[in-house]
Amino acid sequence: MLDSALLLLFLVIAAALLFDFINGFHDTANAIATCISTRALSIRSAILMAAGLNFVGAMISTKVAATIGKGIVDPSNITQMVVLAGIFGAIIWDLITWHYGLPSSSSHAIIGGIMGAVIAHAGISALHGAGLKKIILALVISPLVGIVAGFVFMVIMMWAFRHKSPYGLNKAFRKLQILSAAAMAFSHGTADAQKSMGVITMALVSYGALETFAVPTWVKIACAVAMAVGTAVGGWRIIKTVGHDFVKLQPVHGFCVETASAGVILGASAIGMPTSTTHVITSSILGVGLSKRISAVNWQIAYRIVWAWVLTIPASAAVSYVAYQSLSPLLGK
Repeated sequence: MLDSALLLLFLVIAAALLFDFINGFHDTANAIATCISTRALSIRSAILMAAGLNFVGAMISTKVAATIGKGIVDPSNITQMVVLAGIFGAIIWDLITWHYGLPSSSSHAIIGGIMGAVIAHAGISALHGAGLKKIILALVISPLVGIVAGFVFMVIMMWAFRHKSPYGLNKAFRKLQILSAAAMAFSHGTADAQKSMGVITMALVSYGALETFAVPTWVKIACAVAMAVGTAVGGWRIIKTVGHDFVKLQPVHGFCVETASAGVILGASAIGMPTSTTHVITSSILGVGLSKRISAVNWQIAYRIVWAWVLTIPASAAVSYVAYQSLSPLLGK
């Protein structure tokens, strides 16, 4: 018979891997929407490539996992129930936004989820103000950097190839876009799989299985596999929103979007900052669209996306708060 603490640990691990799986199919669009919309790759080839490189990226570093695991709240205020309720809030919000085809941030969702559960458990004073400010600042600034990077990169490309015919240019960039999509898929793995690694390690420390916060190899592999399998399942709803409805893209535009996004995400991951791949690539698409003309952007879609961004942290926090209050009497704190 399993004791309640060990049962909770198993539930947390299962929920975190489910979140990684959902994150994979929810965020598939981040890496491959543009190369599918420009017909650089078929849907099947793009998804398989993204799944493989998501796995590789997830195995490379754990800096973002450490930031998520130690930057939001003091470990002494983390219990199995806090982590379980936090993941639950993130999963529910991811599924809601996936249902409506909105590219919301899984990074924001898990951060909001942990915040809501911790507040329910120990009050708002338990949050790490300085660490949380640093994390949220990175999540806010990265889309702005994405807009600028996409805009500047597109302007440079247009100037450098101004004498080339559109047909020849797009034919060449359709091949180059496969490389840029691969870089984006790899960068997605370095950023997004880290969140589940962080919360599972938090749960292991809380249970007493680990003395200090250090991501075990089996946690890396499990999260990388869950992310890759989720990516392989795919998420056509969000691929359509990002790759077709938001801004009409040609191969040269897709190359600029993916290259700019991958650069921003890899740079942030290298210093342990948890960027939102969703926010970065959609903002890069916006920057590329603005380099063409303001009317090239579907502002109705942009409006919906921004509202999903704004609501993610408070909405997932609210769901996690309610989940903690509901589950703790049943499973214990």
